[in-house]
Amino acid sequence: MAVKKSTRSRERRASMRVDARLSMRVEGAPDGGASAQIVTESQNISTSGVYCYSSHFLPPLSKVQLTIVLPKLPGHAHSQELIKCEGIVVRCEALAQRRSETSYQLACMFSSLDTPKQELLEEFVTWRNLQALRAALAPAPRPKRTTRKKPAAKRVTASTTRKPAHAPKRTRGAKRGSR
Repeated sequence: MAVKKSTRSRERRASMRVDARLSMRVEGAPDGGASAQIVTESQNISTSGVYCYSSHFLPPLSKVQLTIVLPKLPGHAHSQELIKCEGIVVRCEALAQRRSETSYQLACMFSSLDTPKQELLEEFVTWRNLQALRAALAPAPRPKRTTRKKPAAKRVTASTTRKPAHAPKRTRGAKRGSR
């Protein structure tokens, strides 16, 4: 009997990643030319690598220098931490945009992340995932109830109680409906 393969794609990443918009700089040689400094923002990050957008094409398997700004984490004395390390371009694919601007999806793997920085990055990823989990489990905010003002009651005046001119006048003692 043949074993049916799963059609689901399996996650190949060994480390957990988190969506995070972090300021960062990538220094590398685009297309084998002179070194370029690309200032960008990460889209997601893990302890093994980072994904961002780039204004330059960087060839896969090329070495780059990465500088990532981590925000202050609860319980840490420093306001921000800089993660500086070497990386390797894993993927660089063009995005479809305007003709005059070309942007690339850039994925880099960390190749020389020392243990203290790796632990700091792991703490950041865990903290950010906990924040996302809390937000997902929090009850949805209730919409504010607006109190509608009731329309003001119409004042009854002599002009609003008059009968139209075409209505027949009743005489004293005459019963309703009889003539």
